[in-house]
Amino acid sequence: MKFITSLFNKTTKPKEVIEPKETQILKTKEDVAVRKGVLGEYKIDIQLSQLPKNYRYINDIFIKNPKSITGYSQIDHVLLTPYAIFVIETKNYQGTIYGHKGQKNWLINGKFKMLSPLVQNFGHIESLKRIIHKEYHELFISLVSFTKRCTLKIDTDLRHISSNELVIYDIELFDYINRKVAVLRIQNTEPLLNNGDIDSLYQSLLKENIKDANARQNHNKALSQNKNTTNPSENEPGKCCVCNKLVSEKVKKFCFSNPKFKGKIYCYEHQKKI
Repeated sequence: MKFITSLFNKTTKPKEVIEPKETQILKTKEDVAVRKGVLGEYKIDIQLSQLPKNYRYINDIFIKNPKSITGYSQIDHVLLTPYAIFVIETKNYQGTIYGHKGQKNWLINGKFKMLSPLVQNFGHIESLKRIIHKEYHELFISLVSFTKRCTLKIDTDLRHISSNELVIYDIELFDYINRKVAVLRIQNTEPLLNNGDIDSLYQSLLKENIKDANARQNHNKALSQNKNTTNPSENEPGKCCVCNKLVSEKVKKFCFSNPKFKGKIYCYEHQKKI
C-alpha cells in the first residue's frame, strides 16, 4: 500500500527550458538582403567554374581608377575567353526593371530610380583599359546579370546575342557566354586570345587587384557618403536605413529635407519613432 501511495505522490522533475541561442534569433531584413546577395554571387561563380578550363576568371576585383569619386573601381567578375573579355555586373534587385540603352537612370517598379548598370559597367571597363593593352580593348563585352526575382522590361537589343552590351537573368549566364563565344568563333577564323595571352592578362589582373581590407572598406564608405550628399533623384532607390524597405521618391526627398532625420532615409513606420 505504501508503495502505491508513493507512486501517486512522486513529483515529476520540471522540464528544463532551453533559452534560444543568439544564432536562433530572427535575422533582420538587412541580414537577409546581404545573404541573398551572397547567394546570387555564389550562383554566378558556380556557372563560371563550369566553363572550359582554358577560360580564366577573377571575382570581386578591386583596382585603382583615378576617374572614380573614390579613386577605385570594384568589379564583380572578369572573365577571359579566347574571343572576348566579359565584364560582369550582378544586381540583386527585386521587382520590374525598366530601362533603355541610352538612359543614365533606370527604374524599379516604375518609380524607384537606379543608376543604369550599363553606365556603371562602362566605368568598370574604362578602369580595366588602364591595365589591359590597347590591342585588346575591342574585346570587352559588358554583361549585367539580374536575379529571377526581377522582371526585365528593357530594350530587346540588350537581350540579343549580337549585342556587346547584354542584360540577362543570372540563370542564363552560362548559356549566354557560350552562345556569345560561339558567334564570335564563327566571325573570326582563329582565336583573338591564345592561352598565353589569357594567362598573361589574368596575371596582370591579379597583380593589380587590391586586397587591402581598409582600402575596400573606405571605398564602400565613400560611396555611401556620396549617396547621402548628392541630389537624391540621381541616387539609387531610397531605402529605409532601419529596415531596408524601399521608399518612394517623395518620401526620400522629404527625409533629406527634414533636419530631424540628419540626412538619413526612413520609411513611414520608422519616421514615427524618430
